[in-house]
Amino acid sequence: MGLPSFLKDDRLIAAGLGLTTVGFLFAMRTILEYYRDEAEIKPTPPKTQYITQDTEDSLKLSTLESLLGHYNFAIRDTALKIVAGRAVNDSSAIYHLLWGITRKDYEERMEALRALAFAMEDKDTFQEPLSVLNNPKAYSALVRSLELCLGDVEHEKLDDPLYDEYYLRDIGERRCLMLVSQLVHRYGVDKLVEAGFVEKWLAKQPWGDDDEERQNNFAMYLDRRKNRISDICFHLKATKAGRKALVKAKLTTKTRKKRDRSDHIKVVLEISMTNEEDLDGTSRAELVPRVNDQSAEEQRLRRRHREAMVLNDGTHSLGRGDIIEREHDSNS
Repeated sequence: MGLPSFLKDDRLIAAGLGLTTVGFLFAMRTILEYYRDEAEIKPTPPKTQYITQDTEDSLKLSTLESLLGHYNFAIRDTALKIVAGRAVNDSSAIYHLLWGITRKDYEERMEALRALAFAMEDKDTFQEPLSVLNNPKAYSALVRSLELCLGDVEHEKLDDPLYDEYYLRDIGERRCLMLVSQLVHRYGVDKLVEAGFVEKWLAKQPWGDDDEERQNNFAMYLDRRKNRISDICFHLKATKAGRKALVKAKLTTKTRKKRDRSDHIKVVLEISMTNEEDLDGTSRAELVPRVNDQSAEEQRLRRRHREAMVLNDGTHSLGRGDIIEREHDSNS
């Protein structure tokens, strides 16, 4: 069979036409997809509405000051968060605020307290803002600010079990107590005790005239109140240093639990039974002393012999006839 006859074979022609058709269809599909993708009008991605860290760092103080006075609340709130974030990350700014809360001038002290409380509440900007206050200098400043608050408002004696005066206290005092409460919950009361919180502020509250009255009113306050002062005092009483400071300030007494170290404890069980057949209605009482100086085997046998059932339908008083004791062998 020669080449001309092979090329004229119908099977070869059919196979060639089939391959050509498949290639043509694949090429057309590829070309159409290409032109479809090129002709597609893609939507423009929206610009980000968030302020990046680079944008925040590039803002100058004069720009932030103008943004703080903007009429738009969202812009003012964003500017406040930026300022609070910078203050928390700047130790010099925190120290300046701590210095401000210890000033005798009321307005200056309130401005510093307001700024410090706002910076500590902004947890979105800084993950752990309270860590900058967990040092002796910050605790001393807070205690000093509380000490200055004692002269701002005169409080009545804390002897009313129903009247909670906490929410009527000065806003500056409540802000200091809020920061102290957050620090106590997060880091404990040791540094607060070392700063003299109990002696300089808590003991100077109008608890009473004499030691007994002060201790009774203080105990009543902890039992009846659910505010930040009682919460801080509960944390103080939970630690050894806090209890020692409270005892020293004569707000509580030093109590010790007495332990009975006797080796043998005698228990007297009083059994009172009334027989339903007694006409005079008198009852008999037996005093049965129980001493725990028995061996383990004797106690086991005594417990076994003591097993009984009481059956009473409630129509008459309990008597000996209602008690069914377990029968036991004397040799057991």
